[in-house]
Amino acid sequence: MTVPESRIRRHSTLTPELRAALADVYAQVRADLLEHSNYRVDVFVERLERHAAEPGWAVAMAYEPGGAAVGYAYANTAGPRDRWWKRMAVPVTPRFTARDTVAAKEIGVTPAHRGVGLARRMHDALLAGRAEPYATLMVNPAAGDGKVMRLYEGWGYREIGAVQPAPDAPWLVCMGRSLRV
Repeated sequence: MTVPESRIRRHSTLTPELRAALADVYAQVRADLLEHSNYRVDVFVERLERHAAEPGWAVAMAYEPGGAAVGYAYANTAGPRDRWWKRMAVPVTPRFTARDTVAAKEIGVTPAHRGVGLARRMHDALLAGRAEPYATLMVNPAAGDGKVMRLYEGWGYREIGAVQPAPDAPWLVCMGRSLRV
């Protein structure tokens, strides 16, 4: 099923209704991982609320024609001294850390809506018009047997570092790309 681009809406305030919709979609996206302490819905909501309070937070939500949320991509601004950079195993090149960068924190699509380019459309809607010159994201290199990381490479991202965001989290690859084409 394809969600028309007109059904992708961008929000910059985390309302109670939006929080509930994000938690519901997240639970569907991560259904096979919810038993793991790092992927529980309450842990996601805690991270979401922290991220939504940070500068530049925005989310692109995808909705079915009937109004049900089926995907999301959210990001916020990571400044030069942001904890996003401080947790890296090896310092990232100053090209990314010397100025504000947009950090894509989460991208998720419900299983029934995968494989039709929805994640890319939400990602692009999320980053459209951002003032930051670069975008970054973190990915588990094992996700989808490497398929997710290859997908991001196809979107122009390249590996720029590695991080373990929490003691019970897997090691992630930090990827970056220019927002100026």
